[in-house]
Amino acid sequence: MLIEGFENAPVVVGEELLALPGFWAAYLMWLSRTEDCDPEPEWFGVDGADADAAWDALSHEDQWPVFRIPFAGGHTAMVLGCNIPEDPGTEYFITHPGWGRHGHLTTLGGHHAGPGLSWRELHHIARTPDLSAPGVHAEHARLLLLLPTLGDQGMPEDAVDIIGDALEQAGLPVTETRGTAEALLVDHPLWEPAEWTLSGASPLSGGKDPLPFHGILHCDGPMSPRFGTRLAQGITREQSDELAHALGTWSAA
Repeated sequence: MLIEGFENAPVVVGEELLALPGFWAAYLMWLSRTEDCDPEPEWFGVDGADADAAWDALSHEDQWPVFRIPFAGGHTAMVLGCNIPEDPGTEYFITHPGWGRHGHLTTLGGHHAGPGLSWRELHHIARTPDLSAPGVHAEHARLLLLLPTLGDQGMPEDAVDIIGDALEQAGLPVTETRGTAEALLVDHPLWEPAEWTLSGASPLSGGKDPLPFHGILHCDGPMSPRFGTRLAQGITREQSDELAHALGTWSAA
């Protein structure tokens, strides 16, 4: 499969990997690891062999899996495993057929960058699949696939319940879902929670709006690709408005 910017990479459709018993353990265990928490595959209802098999599939150097998460307005969030020998990582970005280049969300790996999504955006994308486009349509899987991009100071009180419900639908034992959800949300291993604001209200602007297209949040986390920068570069005002609607952040005001 061809993706702009990765034409020479061995990219393959990855959605079928979601059916592997150890997929969520392999994909999320690192995110729940903190100084006080050392997660185990059993949290995810699998054993070490299942988790290892899924990890081997996710990290195969000759097959880079991409997970497509289509949402409103023809937009698609992409999760791409960049399985470069000696320097593996994961790229998260948003694409649209009318754009000249991708909207960068997050990089995981040696040169990590994030956060890439606020809770408001993450939750909205998860709940608004474009059923006419190929990719992952199940809300719980969409939410969990994009969860590593999250970093938000303004988390709602029910966030743990929402993630716990998603984990239960993903097959985790009911007895483990709340504790695992709390571990996934309590402390991101790579960055601190950020404040997300509309461009006109940004503390970075100094009274001047450096982001003339309204309706899309930006991030005060200095490690984020969205720090003082529009999510998608080179798009028109109309395309920006469509993206803001698709992300659930548009305000007519």
